[in-house]
Amino acid sequence: MHTDGAAADVLVAGAGPVGLTAAAELRRRKIACRIVDRLPARLPFAKAVGVQPRTLEIWDRMGFVRAALEAAVPMRGQLMYVNGVEQPRLDLVLPPEVPYRFAALPQYETERIIEEFLEGFGTRIERGSELVSFVQDADGVTCRLTTPAGEEEVRTRFLVGCDGAHSIVRKGLGLTFEGGAFPEEYMLADVEVDWDLPYGYGVRAVHRDAGGSVDDVLVCIPLPGMRRYRMSMTVPPELSADPAQDGDGVVHGLEGGSPGLGHIQAVLDRLSPQPTTASAMRWSSVFRISHRLVDRYGDGRVFVAGDAAHVHPPTGAQGMNTGIQDAWNLAWKLALAVEGAAAPGLLASYDAERRPVGEEVVGRTVRHATEGMEADPEDPQTLMLRQAQLLVGYRGSPLVQRAEPDGGPGPRPGDRAPDCGGLDGEIAAYPLRLYDLLRGREHVLLLYGPGPALGGLAELASTVRGFATGRVGVCAVLAETGADRPAPVPVYRDGRGEFARRYGVREPAAFVVRPDGYLGARLCPPTVSGLAAHLSEVFGS
Repeated sequence: MHTDGAAADVLVAGAGPVGLTAAAELRRRKIACRIVDRLPARLPFAKAVGVQPRTLEIWDRMGFVRAALEAAVPMRGQLMYVNGVEQPRLDLVLPPEVPYRFAALPQYETERIIEEFLEGFGTRIERGSELVSFVQDADGVTCRLTTPAGEEEVRTRFLVGCDGAHSIVRKGLGLTFEGGAFPEEYMLADVEVDWDLPYGYGVRAVHRDAGGSVDDVLVCIPLPGMRRYRMSMTVPPELSADPAQDGDGVVHGLEGGSPGLGHIQAVLDRLSPQPTTASAMRWSSVFRISHRLVDRYGDGRVFVAGDAAHVHPPTGAQGMNTGIQDAWNLAWKLALAVEGAAAPGLLASYDAERRPVGEEVVGRTVRHATEGMEADPEDPQTLMLRQAQLLVGYRGSPLVQRAEPDGGPGPRPGDRAPDCGGLDGEIAAYPLRLYDLLRGREHVLLLYGPGPALGGLAELASTVRGFATGRVGVCAVLAETGADRPAPVPVYRDGRGEFARRYGVREPAAFVVRPDGYLGARLCPPTVSGLAAHLSEVFGS
């Protein structure tokens, strides 16, 4: 067995969208990282295709959202039919302050975009290499890999398992994966059709029997290309097979069956809202669905993310997007730990923050799959924001400031930091968005003043420099700006008052925005002691 003497600080097992996100964010932060995947090449399958607005915000912060926007197609809504009768159309409309809308992008394109971004940092996926076992101790993790050149032993400080529903990392940690499986089997197919339904809309067509139960279903998600869709439908009896459990009792994902174009056409003949012919099938498969959640998201120096931690029905396109947020939440914390700049409880906050999210997503998608989204108790607008993952938050996390009980307007600590426009600088001749100021940064201290001067807010900037030099950016948003003297930090004018409205402030205030775009602290009024107390929870004393 070959022992690698140039071990990485972090080893990522699995190079799907989740593992690539973890590796890319680590490398963006200059952390030595290796990423391995057992497959010899990227699979050309459009498995996960829905990209939520929150994921696009993440990619904006990381720096590659433009590539995704140019490759994707808009997801404008869904056309719904019951027994051939058109139902009210669902339009996916979000508040105007949300910078991105819903999109559809084949998983292989998502992987290509993140992989190319990762390669910009000099890191490539080690294809054909699989993690087969590991042992951790107080100082690191010893991993055994099988590679094209033979077995290899790798010593790393941290291991991240993004290796799917049958995760070796999850099994090696001895984590439970409680849940169950749905009895139904489904077909997936990537095909073109010749109907003239509206561009950018998905299709959901069902047949209900005399008792009102759904006994046939067709779901079509638009893909890039001319009338191209990823279709899912109930599998016919001749393609049904006993579930493959891979020795771990988990039945989830593609099973390798190959429905033919005739199988797809038969479902379209029964359920398509218009007579249509399927053609140009790129791939097809049979798949099953489970719903499971680990008992914890890590142990010691080893963590799990994505399908290794949670699997559930694909309803609402939550799986990949939830996994990407897992990876992003974990990666910035790992980076600080590797650099020796993390407070003692920082890595433990990954489980505290992300496991409740996974539990909510599993419960909601199972409920929607069994009862329908129309049975959800939330009002339609709130449900749409939740599906967009814009309501994910970490209130009550040990890592965020305890909110005042009276609340008040604006986001609280643990909430997503909302975007806003109309920020005017002294040099740029056009207004900026708040997300322009956050892009590519780590923690950012936002200072707000209702007048033309920083006043006592400047003292908070000094606190940051003395507490976490180089790790916290500082900028100020003022209701007015004065040009008579330079400011100690970059200053922007809230030209349209959007920042004050979105953040619910009229008096001097300070906000700490975390690397993952959530508020760590809201200081109203801002105090040096309050800021120092919060930063000590992240960076230590």
